[in-house]
Amino acid sequence: MAFDLEERFFPCWVVRLSLTGAFATLLMCVAVGQELRMNQIQTVGTHNSYRIGPPPEILRLIRLVSPSSADALDYSHRPIPEQLGAFSIRQLELDLYADPDGGLYANPIGHASLKKSDANAKSHPNINGAMDVPGMKVLHSPGFDYRTTVPTLVTALKQVRDWSQSNPRHVPILILLELKDSVVGPAMVQPIPFDTKLLEAVDAEIRSVFESEQLILPDDVRGAHDCLRDAVGDDGWPTLQEARGRVWFALDNEGSLVKSYLAGHPSLRNRVMFVSVASQHPAAAFRKINDPIRRFREIQRAVQQGLIVRTRADAETREARTGDTRRRDKAFASGAQYISSDFPVADSRFTDYHVAVPGQTEFRRNPIAANQQ
Repeated sequence: MAFDLEERFFPCWVVRLSLTGAFATLLMCVAVGQELRMNQIQTVGTHNSYRIGPPPEILRLIRLVSPSSADALDYSHRPIPEQLGAFSIRQLELDLYADPDGGLYANPIGHASLKKSDANAKSHPNINGAMDVPGMKVLHSPGFDYRTTVPTLVTALKQVRDWSQSNPRHVPILILLELKDSVVGPAMVQPIPFDTKLLEAVDAEIRSVFESEQLILPDDVRGAHDCLRDAVGDDGWPTLQEARGRVWFALDNEGSLVKSYLAGHPSLRNRVMFVSVASQHPAAAFRKINDPIRRFREIQRAVQQGLIVRTRADAETREARTGDTRRRDKAFASGAQYISSDFPVADSRFTDYHVAVPGQTEFRRNPIAANQQ
């Protein structure tokens, strides 16, 4: 029988043993040990995981108006399958704009401002007609920050699903979805606010790609409890063995959209996404706490209470430009299970700053949660 020692932790006294005796004792400890649950690990993710930075011409225009904004936007991510494979990314973030009729974001004004050339024609976001298809579109802002490796939510999810099916032993992948209805800068297009019907459409698009058994749903975690908060506090999250090869979703938004998403679905019954709410809310299981320096103790308390937390190791390229690792180090020390970054690999234009699990592994035992029963 094979034991995955990365998924077990166990107390054991130290004795002098022969090699054979030591191996027997190790097996005994594994047998009585407690299997890690999905909240008892720590792994890394990416922020705006789909994003390609603006072309140099557009970035120069932005810099004329706001140098700090240009700096903040000057990063790009590799294609999602490469992130999952080469860099062991286990948390993704996608920004969604509703486009129920299709074509609303097919011709961004930023691209129209570029010089006519074969290269720019080939980089048009609607080169294959993907933006004409009705459904959720993935982009940062439809005016000048429109470039993306995955034009639609369905495209992105199919890439995750296909990679997952080819690598079925991966630890659970968290996908954060931020639903957007505003634009930064000129865009010549008015986004559509997310109402109840469009919230249902997000769930439907997820279910159009993933079967229920491929997902970790709020209903799965709640079990026989009336609310999620009691479930994660009393029974805990699924074991890592149960969660391997599966994907779960959380709403990145807070406030009114969370209330709308919960309406008619107490404690997220029959919903696909988890939501970030206060730790004592009946639907509390996941929290987004992005600042691991100012909110370090808050993250630790949430983790100690059995919640899963996503935080950010860096923001707006500041840490990558200066090589400052304080925020990254605090993120790992906080016990947050998912640590998001714009730099899973260093950008050679800046410093050697990057974010990865120590040892370049897929995950490690959580420094806070892994020691809890």
